[in-house]
Amino acid sequence: MCYGCFIGALAHRTMNRTKITPVIPYEQFSRFYDIVMGDRSYAANFIRGLIAQYKPEAKTVLEIACGTGAILGFLADTYEVTGLDNSRQMLALARKKLPHIRFYQQPMTSFHVAKQFDAIVCVFDSINHLLSFVEWKKVFRQVALHLNHDGLFVFDVNTLGKLQRLTKGPAWSKEFDRDLVIIKVTGGRRGNFEWDVKIFEHQKNNQYKLFHETIKEIALPYNRIVTSLRARFKHVKVIAPRGARPSDQSERLYFVCKK
Repeated sequence: MCYGCFIGALAHRTMNRTKITPVIPYEQFSRFYDIVMGDRSYAANFIRGLIAQYKPEAKTVLEIACGTGAILGFLADTYEVTGLDNSRQMLALARKKLPHIRFYQQPMTSFHVAKQFDAIVCVFDSINHLLSFVEWKKVFRQVALHLNHDGLFVFDVNTLGKLQRLTKGPAWSKEFDRDLVIIKVTGGRRGNFEWDVKIFEHQKNNQYKLFHETIKEIALPYNRIVTSLRARFKHVKVIAPRGARPSDQSERLYFVCKK
């Protein structure tokens, strides 16, 4: 649905009796995360396939920036998994869904866990949310410290090309039962972007409550990322899904690194 059509439909559905109250706190926004992200089985199976291919003997997996634990839920039947995130609200949801899994509340730039892992993963462009490359390199350092010998690090990024294309396009929207979400990407100067996310939560009758979150990301040339990774890892491979040639115009890139 185009942005203009969506707004027209929203106005039609909520005219006269709609009361929209802006609410910004992330504590409340986190509960919409799983609904907005939808089914993540494809991403989980893709990550499982990369681990199986590049570290077939892996037994232990740590996911940093694990969010609500969706990926860990899929991996838990194959590996001994651990989750780490800096959001108390996200981890509360993860622990409720996966009470048998160990979670840590720590930032991925300076985390410390008293064990090492065969594989560490970080998905859904989580690293893009670190707004300086210095912070990215801190993540690379901490990951290397927490990997066993010949351990595997897999993470993905939103590319410059993808985010630039999104800024030039219209906002997009989706309806979840009676709730509605609108997302628009803006920015692009010096690789800085903003995701403007508005969720209209149905209350009663024709009343909605607005939850508004601005999520910042940076995107970097992938060759610059590779150069930094090679200071910590002996092998670095860049993969674009579905066999495409990796480039800064790819929709998404996965980095597969061996310690």
